[in-house]
Amino acid sequence: MKKSLVLLFFVLLSCSKPGFKPEWATEKAPDIFSAKFETTKGDFEVEVKREYSPKAVDRFYQLVKHGYYDNGMFYRVVPDFVVQFGNTDTLAMNQWRKFKVPDEPVLLPNKKGTISFARDGEESRDLELFINLVDNPKLDTTNFNEVRGFPAFGKVTKGMKIIESLYSGYGEETMEKYEGMYLNRPQFYQAFPKLDLIQKAYIVE
Repeated sequence: MKKSLVLLFFVLLSCSKPGFKPEWATEKAPDIFSAKFETTKGDFEVEVKREYSPKAVDRFYQLVKHGYYDNGMFYRVVPDFVVQFGNTDTLAMNQWRKFKVPDEPVLLPNKKGTISFARDGEESRDLELFINLVDNPKLDTTNFNEVRGFPAFGKVTKGMKIIESLYSGYGEETMEKYEGMYLNRPQFYQAFPKLDLIQKAYIVE
């Protein structure tokens, strides 16, 4: 019964999201702002600044403002490394990914509590985020598919203990079935039922 209610929760939330509008992808973020994430473990906030990575901050602002991370999932939690999260709404993903985010240099190091976009090549910082659980200096300089470093653009200001309490028992195991998360989210969640979820994310006014 509990799993049935969880799956119904996913369906209802996915149906309630507004449709994508191309003009959302051109909105410019304030120079400094905070975003709050309400999760199954509690709430946390991040403060971001355009000066660190303007294009990434604009995209983060757009995604949060328009509800992209609502009903999101912390699908990769690796102790002493990172917490990675995103959403599995493939329709929304495909719409947002039409608007590329240019690459930028690392100005803010990947220290504990900082937030960055994941990426897998040129102009691929688009939707998936990670928060550093420890100082990760290698992420400042590592070359991956000819792109150098992961530019952090903000840091957790409230609720770091919430982030540290997210379920981490699966480690990298979830990444072995990563594609399944998008193809069949209910089945993925049944395979990893202890993963924590994002209930809502929004800009703090």
